Formats: sequence, C-alpha cells, structure tokens
Amino acid sequence: MMATKEKERILVTVKTYPTLSKKYGETVCTAGVREDGTWVRIYPVPFRRLDESEQYRKFDWIECRLVRRTADPRPESFRTAGEIIRVGHIGTSGKWSKRRHILLQKARVYDRLDELIQGAKNNEVSLAVFKPQKVSDFIWENEEPDWNEDKLQAMRSLHSQLAMFEDNDWRRTFQLIPKLPYSFSYKFEDAAGKRSKLQVLDWEVGALYWNCLRSTGKDETAALNKVREKYFDAFLKTDLHFFLGTTQQFHQFAPNPWVIIGVFPIPHDAQESLFSESVS
Repeated sequence: MMATKEKERILVTVKTYPTLSKKYGETVCTAGVREDGTWVRIYPVPFRRLDESEQYRKFDWIECRLVRRTADPRPESFRTAGEIIRVGHIGTSGKWSKRRHILLQKARVYDRLDELIQGAKNNEVSLAVFKPQKVSDFIWENEEPDWNEDKLQAMRSLHSQLAMFEDNDWRRTFQLIPKLPYSFSYKFEDAAGKRSKLQVLDWEVGALYWNCLRSTGKDETAALNKVREKYFDAFLKTDLHFFLGTTQQFHQFAPNPWVIIGVFPIPHDAQESLFSESVS
C-alpha cells in the first residue's frame, strides 16, 4: 500500500496501555482526530522505543504519513510510514475551548450505544466520542498479574533470534512493561437508558495505578481507591465524555465490541478548569 503523499496532521487523544505483540514487541495503539474532526487509529507504535523527539503526549499535534492497514478492516486504521513529528499542543486555556471545538463540535458526539454497535457491525465506525447520560460506578476487577507465559517465551525467543526482512529494533531494546493486575471499568447509561459496563484501556489509568501504588507504600487497596477518587469522584464533576474504540477481534461480531480507550473530563461551560496539564 502506498503512503499518503502529504503528511497528515493529527491531534492525539488516546494512547492505550502497552500490550505485547509477537511481531512488534511492546506496542501501543494511538488514536486521534484530524483538523476536520475525523478519526485516525495508528498501530503499531513502539512508543517507549521512539526517540525523545518523536514521543508525544495527549493533545499534541503530530504529523506523519499514513498507510492503510490491510490486516485491519476497521475504517480508521493506519500505520505510519516514516517518522512521527510533534508540531504543537492544545492546552487547557479558556476552559479547554480549543479541545472542545475540535472534539465536541467538529467531531461527531454519539449518545446512544446501539447506533455505535450497528455502525461497527456495518464496518462504518470504530472510533468515536461518546457522551454518557449517567455514570453510576467505576470498578476494578482482578486480572492475571503476569503476562501469558507462552507469549513471553515466544517473544524471548524472537528477542534472541533476529528475523530477516523485519524491523528488528524492538528485539534489541526490548524491556517488559509491568502487566496491570486489575482491569478498570465504568458502569453507565446512555441517552436511551441502555445500561452498560465498558472497560477502560487508556494508558493514563494504568500509569495512575502504578503511581498511586508507589505513593501508598504498595498498599493496593489504597492505590485502587485513589484511582477511583480521580476517575469517579473528580471526573464526575466535569462534563465527562468517553473516547470509544472497537477491538479488531470483535469489531463486526460481538454484541458490543466497544471499549473505553480514553476519557475526556472537560469542564462544564460555567466551571473553572479542575484539571491542569497533569491530565493533558
């Protein structure tokens, strides 16, 4: 597939927590919107192995050339051809006015899950801004504390045996990221009263858990409660929106293939910003 002739300008809104891939090593899924509000998914991105000049944070503008991913049928899925360049950042001034303009005015905002589920089944949409009508809970559940051993063994083997005709940089620099021992989810209702529980997969919730665990002297219960304080107690005081995405495996097939890949705790119009660049 040919890359786009010109570099595209994308506002980064999502970085998922790193996962392990036998082909790409440790990688993240990045999502964002173009200046017209249309969505782009970029995968794979070996984020922690990028040069410092290429690493980006949420609400950075980046420029890169994109190639359609033939292995992924979802309409917004691309990979990069060449380097990723940071070209700007949208801050929180004016009660997040610039972020609001792109993500709540230019991008379409959904408020009914059934419409998104049908859109995924028809392969029309796999990324979206979503406004819950009511958020009732934020929960955590136990997960396996370690990565799958079969996958680890396969990756360790690949790490020591460079594959021909492939990008082998990750094998030379591979360092395992800790696996989250918990999954986090929101329970909510949409505008039609449909109740759902969707898992939160963004990098920030994982990073917050590890930071809270260190600050509480490895007290897991206290760390989990601190995560809830931010994602439920604090964020519910805002005009909370979700960034939703479908998983490739279940995109057109699952009864509900959507997960929360990021949160958008935007201040209410009449509310001073509760959050600084620490959540940007």
